[in-house]
Amino acid sequence: MSVTDFTPSAGYTPPTRFAVPGRIAVSNRAAATWQRATLTEVRRETPHAATFRFAVPDWEGHLPGQHLMLRLRAGDGYVAQRHYSIASPPDDTGHVELTLDHVDGGEVSSWFHTVAKPGDEVEVRGPLSGFFAWPGDRPALLVGAGSGVVPLMSMVRHHRARGLSVPLRLLVSARGPEELIYASEYGAETTPVFTRTAPEGGPVGRVSSAHVEALLADRPEGGWEAYVCGSNGFAEHASRLLVDAGQPVDRIRIERFG
Repeated sequence: MSVTDFTPSAGYTPPTRFAVPGRIAVSNRAAATWQRATLTEVRRETPHAATFRFAVPDWEGHLPGQHLMLRLRAGDGYVAQRHYSIASPPDDTGHVELTLDHVDGGEVSSWFHTVAKPGDEVEVRGPLSGFFAWPGDRPALLVGAGSGVVPLMSMVRHHRARGLSVPLRLLVSARGPEELIYASEYGAETTPVFTRTAPEGGPVGRVSSAHVEALLADRPEGGWEAYVCGSNGFAEHASRLLVDAGQPVDRIRIERFG
């Protein structure tokens, strides 16, 4: 059986072992091995983003915050590979979920949003990277914008699935309520910020020092481990706000795109 062709557009938690402070060792074998993944479900999140659920029978698990490499093959032999953050929690055994924006001109995202259907196959390998991973063993302050919330949602879901008592807070920015990915899943741990339109009577603006200071003021024992994910501009802005508010630089982990 061949991996699905595409046409380019014109309860398991891995052991937590630290190789160096702040970096979780990942399996070199798992990271290097391509596996077949079968698309089983597509869920619309916003007008421009959807979640794609895959069955990956031999998936060995991951830690929240890790990502994988996805590979598509065209009929003429052309291959496209992309890194995608994992949205699902580790306990979702044998399955992996990815949430993808529909990027204008993006050959892989366009294929997923316009062609892909349940039953299609792709190849994946991972999990990759340990730096941005959260094992669930320390207070986590999560700050994301747009699709940057994807790896952070894996952390939120893990926190809920395990009933963890360690503090976790999420500050998430979106253009408006209709662009807020995973809107129906957020609870008391989440503070949404809308930059262009907001529910009636709600404020509009960027993530500000007031937002960050309010979260940091509720300091747990041992302090926060901050995770920031978003565009280059957002990552710079949010990390600067955290530092200005007193978050130690060496306790800010950043993942950026664009």
